Amino acid sequence: MGQVTIKVNGRDYDIACGDGEEKHVAELAAYLDGRVRELAGGKRTVDGDSLVLIMASLIIADELLETQQELKRVSASSKESGKSADALAAGVVALAKRIESVAERLAAP
Repeated sequence: MGQVTIKVNGRDYDIACGDGEEKHVAELAAYLDGRVRELAGGKRTVDGDSLVLIMASLIIADELLETQQELKRVSASSKESGKSADALAAGVVALAKRIESVAERLAAP
């Protein structure tokens, strides 16, 4: 099992993680630390650490939910576009058949 020491809001935390996940956990911690520092105005707060961490977590959760909703919208739009593309392709095939039919009649004696 891997382990990494992260720093959030000026405090060190030893975190266990899967082998090879240390870098990813450190990147997540750096992101969280940045958000916490934004909320704390760059100051290290002692009394309000829990509140600042909760606020940062809520902001990150909001970002995650917005991203998931956008992904759903894009996915739905993509599916609709796929249906439109399928309908367009079917229309092109039908038009090609009509053109071939007209060409055959014109070529017939």
